[in-house]
Amino acid sequence: MKKLTLLFGLLALACTTAFAQISKEESIAEWTRAKAYTKAYLDAMPADGYTFKATPEVRSFAEQMLHLANASYYFLSTITGKPSGQKDLEKTVPQTKDATTKAVLDSYDYVIASIKAIPDADLSKPVTAEGMKTTKGLLLAKAFEHQTHHRGQVTVYLRLKGVKPPQEMLF
Repeated sequence: MKKLTLLFGLLALACTTAFAQISKEESIAEWTRAKAYTKAYLDAMPADGYTFKATPEVRSFAEQMLHLANASYYFLSTITGKPSGQKDLEKTVPQTKDATTKAVLDSYDYVIASIKAIPDADLSKPVTAEGMKTTKGLLLAKAFEHQTHHRGQVTVYLRLKGVKPPQEMLF
């Protein structure tokens, strides 16, 4: 079992490191695709499902999506060194379909615009996030992994509301 855990750990590291090596143009394309995929999730959830929680102790659908947006602002402002100007969206944005959708899609626009403005050479520069030293390119990969993780979590929310999740958009 320990060997299997080590194997999966090394595989995850290799995949994350490989993502950090993609070009800036490829990263912009991936974030643009992720925005469309996330929008499909936002569109799929009925308006009355935005305050839905799978269990009482977890975030609502809207809170999951707003958390995704918060983190994207955090990661990109850390990478660029420029404050995003955003506050805690989970506490400031109403948990409605329209307000949540706008806030989340705006966060993707911020990420994409920020990536476009980063000089290619800067992606290999060091940065510290949450006390960990890494490179800007690897932190960008972590940001992508984070939004993917939370979008995946809300698949369960859709199914519990009787909604078929959007078709996977790998390309």
